[in-house]
Amino acid sequence: MQHDHSSSEYKEGSITLGGAVAMGTGVMIGAGIFALTGQIAQLAGPLFPLAFIAGAVVTSFSAYSYIKMSNAWPSAGGIGMILQKCYGPGAVAAGAALLMALSMVIAESLVARTFATYVLRPFDITGGPLVPVLAVAVIVFAFIVNIAGNRSVGLFSLVMAAIKIGGIALFGIAALWSSGFQFAAASESGQTTSSVGFIASVALAILAFKGFTTITNSGSEVTDPHQNVGRAITISIVLCVVIYLLVAFGVGASLTIDEIVAARDYSLAEAAEPALGRVGFYLTVLLAAVATASGVLASVFAVSRMLAMLTDMKMIPHSHFGMSGPIQRHTLVYTVVIASILAVFFDLGRIASLGAFFYLIMDMIIHWGVFRYKRHEIGAAAPVILMALAFDAVVLVAFTAMKLESDPSIVLYAGIAIAAVFAFERFYLSGWIAPQRG
Repeated sequence: MQHDHSSSEYKEGSITLGGAVAMGTGVMIGAGIFALTGQIAQLAGPLFPLAFIAGAVVTSFSAYSYIKMSNAWPSAGGIGMILQKCYGPGAVAAGAALLMALSMVIAESLVARTFATYVLRPFDITGGPLVPVLAVAVIVFAFIVNIAGNRSVGLFSLVMAAIKIGGIALFGIAALWSSGFQFAAASESGQTTSSVGFIASVALAILAFKGFTTITNSGSEVTDPHQNVGRAITISIVLCVVIYLLVAFGVGASLTIDEIVAARDYSLAEAAEPALGRVGFYLTVLLAAVATASGVLASVFAVSRMLAMLTDMKMIPHSHFGMSGPIQRHTLVYTVVIASILAVFFDLGRIASLGAFFYLIMDMIIHWGVFRYKRHEIGAAAPVILMALAFDAVVLVAFTAMKLESDPSIVLYAGIAIAAVFAFERFYLSGWIAPQRG
C-alpha cells in the first residue's frame, strides 16, 4: 500500500508487546472505569459487577475474529484492512470502518467529559458551562501532544498505563478493605433489575473493553505481529477484567446502588470519600484526571491513524481545507473538532449510548464478513464467530429496547447517523461490496 509523505509515521516493529498492551489498556481503562461504572450500575442494579464479566465474555468472543484476521494479515490498517479483506473496497467496508472511527471519536468525547466532571468534583460543580469547556481543553491538549509525534505518545502511554493500573487497583482494594469486604450495593436497594436492563448494561460494559481494537489498528507496527497482536489483545482484556471487578466491588462496598446512580458521572470519587477519607477522595480525582487525560491522548492518536489509513485506502474522501502537512495531521484536526462538538452538546449517558450503537453495528458487520468470506482461509471456527454475532445481536436489541423507553431520541439520532454514514459511502464508492478473491 503506498503512502504519501506521512509514511515516516508508520514504523514496522516500533511497538513492543508491552507497549501494545499499555496502549490497549490505556484506551480501555480511561473510558471504562471512570465514565461507565455509574451508567452500568444504573441499568444493572446490584448485579453491575457481573455486567463487566458478561462484557468481557462477549468481548472475548468478539476479539476472536480480530485476532484471527490480524494474525493472518497484520496491518496498520487494522479494522479498515479486515473489512476490506472481507467485503472488498465497497460501501459496506467503508461505512463500517467509518462507524468504528466515529465510535472512537465518541469514546474520546466521553472520556473528555468524564475528565471534566472529575476535575470539577472538589469544587462541588456538577454541571454548567465549565464541563464542556474543560472537556474541549483536554481534547486540544491531546491534539498538541499528538502533533509532537509517535515516540512521545508511546512513552507517555506506557508511564500512564502503569500509574493508572496501579492506582485504580489500589483504590479498589482499599475501598473493599475499609468496608470489611461487605458489598453495600446489594443491600436495601430500592430498585429491582430486569433481565433486559442487565443485558442492556452489557452494551456499555462492552464499550469499556472495546479499546482492544486500537491494538488491531497498530498491526504491522507491533514487533512479531503474527503472534503479538493476539497476545496483546488477550493480556489487555484479562488485565481490564481484574481492574474493573476490583473497582466495581470497591464502589459497591462504599455506596448503595441509589448513591452510585445519583453520582453516576463521578461514582469513583464519591465512593472514595467514605472508604478512604478526604485524602482518598482527592487522590481518586487526581487519578481520574490522569487516567482520562491519557485515555483521550491514546484515543486521539488511534482515531487519527485510522482515518489516515482509510484515506490511504481510498475508503473516505479527503479534503485538505487549505491545511499543509501530512494526512495524519489533517485527520487529527477533524477528530478533535468532531469530539469537541460532541463533548459540548451531549451529556455522558447519551455519548455512551451513541458509542454503543455504532460499535455494536460495526462489530456485527465484521463478524458476518469474516464468517461469510474469510473463515476457511484463516482457519477460524464458525461456531465462535456465530456466537460473537449472536451475543452482539442480543445485547443490541436489549439496549435499543431500554433506550426506546428511557431516551427514544438518542435511538433516532443513532439510526439517522448510521444510515447517513452508509448512504454517504454508497454515494462516494461505486458499489456495496466487491469481495476480493484470495
